Amino acid sequence: MTKAFSQGMHRRDLLRLLGIAGLGSLGVSCAGPGSTTNSDDAAPEEGDVSGAISFAHWRAEDSDVFDEIISDFAAEHDDVSVRQDISPSNDYQSTALQRVRSAAIGDAFTAFRGAQFVDMASAGLFADLSEQPFAQNYQADLITAGQSDGRQLGFPYQLVFNMPVFNVDAFEDAGISEPPADWDGFLDLLDKLASAGYTPMAWPGGEPGNAGQLINSMVMNNAPSEDMFTGMEQGEFDATDDWFVTTLKQYAELRPFFQNNASGTAVEPAQQMFAEGEAAILATGSYHIAAIRDLGAEFPMDLISPITVGADEVQFRGVHNATFILGVNTASDNQATATAFVEYLSRPEVAAVYADGTGQHVTVEGVEYTSPDLQALAHWLDQPTILAPRFQFNDLDMRSAIEDAAIQVVGGKDPEQAAADAQRIVEQRRA
Repeated sequence: MTKAFSQGMHRRDLLRLLGIAGLGSLGVSCAGPGSTTNSDDAAPEEGDVSGAISFAHWRAEDSDVFDEIISDFAAEHDDVSVRQDISPSNDYQSTALQRVRSAAIGDAFTAFRGAQFVDMASAGLFADLSEQPFAQNYQADLITAGQSDGRQLGFPYQLVFNMPVFNVDAFEDAGISEPPADWDGFLDLLDKLASAGYTPMAWPGGEPGNAGQLINSMVMNNAPSEDMFTGMEQGEFDATDDWFVTTLKQYAELRPFFQNNASGTAVEPAQQMFAEGEAAILATGSYHIAAIRDLGAEFPMDLISPITVGADEVQFRGVHNATFILGVNTASDNQATATAFVEYLSRPEVAAVYADGTGQHVTVEGVEYTSPDLQALAHWLDQPTILAPRFQFNDLDMRSAIEDAAIQVVGGKDPEQAAADAQRIVEQRRA
């Protein structure tokens, strides 16, 4: 399943172009050292690194790895402590802005790419990190999601693949040796898995945050534009357009291949089904591989996106995202220590500890991965993948309406009715 794909621009090529464009913008609007244009909210480049700080994020599954990193960071400094303030992802989406702004948590903090980063940047939460020397530690074309108004406010730390994970042994057991070329091929693949005795796909439709990842793959080739959801938010596209109704109809075709009560399944039982070998595919993303290993899975894993179009229409083979944006709180009274902590995370050797411990690639340059899972997925770094479309929405109510349409269809709702219902909310939010 490591077949190389030649169609479309490779992700690295595309992101390199985007990165060059982003840095060009940065250069125009943010002058170099010694200029007088440095913002008043710039993070300190030096200062007294001491005292207690809070690190706010939503990745409970990373807490042990961060404990190890924090212990090593504290060993470098006298009288320094870092407390992890962790909230579930949905809670973090809804409450982190207010809590970070009040400095109740998050001297150093994180943000999701998209709506949350935009809102936090607009609220002035991010100290400007543009002039920090450790900015050079990152791969420039992967950190544009942390830029705003020509300034580098945060550093996207994770490079994840928001596309289904599959059990390589199960595919081999079902006689599947190559990725499908088109939609019919993908349905045939699922049918082979079912015939071999597997539940083809475990999907946590009862948890919107994880259920929504599948829509990235479902629209990546169906939509008329790579910024399809930005266009929908701005009125260029509608949920009732043919491309989105087609997508919902394809969700309906997937119904027999999900587990029972898929639209009501939480993420934990879906992970369990996959880890125990009952389900052949877990329709979430690479960020769950470490959790699957913790559940005892020993089989090799790889990634696969549904190909929803004909073979000659394929532009993208998968989905990636650069997120978990690290920032320093402008309201913190200990910015020097918070900045030093972000600098510490930005070192390649420390980023390697995070990557190998969590099973996720990172945006820091020069990291040598030793995790077999990361090494197994490295071939995706050179395949044509799209930056996760669902995070184009800045209006979370609109995003929820679109993603819920897919969940409703899997639960039995007519696709055209689901599209019409979603469109009503889209129009309300545009107004």
